[in-house]
Amino acid sequence: MTETTNTWLQFLERHGARFDDAGRVEAFGETLPQGGLQRGFVAPLTDTGLIAATGDDAPVFLHNQLTNDVEHLGAQEARLAGYCSPKGRLLATFLMWQRDGAIMLQLPKQIQPAVQKRLQMFILRSKAKLNDVSGDWALLGLGGEGATAALAKWFPQPPASPYAKADSDAGSLIRLPDAFGHPRFQWSAPPAVAESAWPELIKTLSPAATSLWRLTDIHAGVPQVTLPTQEQFVPQMVNFELIGGVNFKKGCYPGQEIVARSQYLGKLKRRMLLASIDVDGVAPGTEVYWSGDPDQPCGMVVNAEHNPEGGTDCLVETKMTAIEEGTIRLGSATGSILRFAQLPYPLPA
Repeated sequence: MTETTNTWLQFLERHGARFDDAGRVEAFGETLPQGGLQRGFVAPLTDTGLIAATGDDAPVFLHNQLTNDVEHLGAQEARLAGYCSPKGRLLATFLMWQRDGAIMLQLPKQIQPAVQKRLQMFILRSKAKLNDVSGDWALLGLGGEGATAALAKWFPQPPASPYAKADSDAGSLIRLPDAFGHPRFQWSAPPAVAESAWPELIKTLSPAATSLWRLTDIHAGVPQVTLPTQEQFVPQMVNFELIGGVNFKKGCYPGQEIVARSQYLGKLKRRMLLASIDVDGVAPGTEVYWSGDPDQPCGMVVNAEHNPEGGTDCLVETKMTAIEEGTIRLGSATGSILRFAQLPYPLPA
C-alpha cells in the first residue's frame, strides 16, 4: 500500500469511515438517511484497483488482449472491456479510459495483482508497461438527484451521457449508466483533491458505504467479475455485449473465437438477470437451482449487495429456460426464492 493510499484511507477514517476485511468502507458511523439513495450520496470506492498502461505500443497491446476496441478509445470517453481465458471465459471486467498519456484499467483490487501479472507475461518485446497506480488516485462514486449539482465546483459541465468523460486538474469524471432513476458519476481524483472536496460534497450528499455504489452497479445491470466468479462466464452470459463491452469487428484476442461463436451460432441459452431475495449475506459465486431440475445448478450469483430497504439485490446468470419454466432458488433446490425484475436494457428475444 502506497503512502498516498494510506493518507486517503486515514482521512476517511478520521471522518467516520469504518472498513471491512476487504478494505471496503462499510459505514460512516450512521446509517444512510431515509431517501439518501435517491437524494444523493458519495461513496469511496476503496475496493477498486487501477492499472496504468503506458508506452508507444500500449494501445495495440491491450487491443490484442481485451474484448473491446482500445486503439480507438477516445480522449473524452470510457469503455468497458473484458479479459478472457483462451476458453473465452472472463478473467476480469475493466472500465478503461485515457489519462495523461496512459490507458487506465479499473478492476476489483482483489484480483488486480494476478490479472496484472498475467497481462505482463504477454508484453514480451512490446513497448508497453503496466503499473499499479491505485495509490495515485482516490475514487469516488456519486449518485442520486443531487450528484450533478454537487460536482459543479470541479466539473461545471459534467458529462451528459453514459461513458462520456470530462478531465480537469481535479481528475477525471465519468458518467455511468443511471440507477434508481438518477445519474451516476465516478470521479478519479488526486487524493489531495479528494480530501479537500470531501467536506464540500457531504454538505449536500450523504456519505455512503462502498456497497451502496455496488448496489447501483447491480441496478444498472453492469456486472463485475470478482475472485469467486473468474473463468465462470463467457461475456454474453453476463450481457457484456449488450452494455458495450465487446466489439465483434476487432481482431483476435484470447478466447475471441469462442466469444464470436457464442454470438453467431444460434440463440444464447444463458443470460444475466436482476433479482432480489429476502436474505442477507449472499455471496458472488453462489449457485442457484431450478425447480425443473433440482439436482443441478442452473446458474450463479454474479454480484450481490444489501439493499437499505431490506434484503439483497443481485445479478444472477442462469439458463433462460429456468426463468421461463420454473422457480429459481438460492444455494439449493430448497433455498430462498429469487424474485426477478426488469433490467434497464432489453434482452434479445
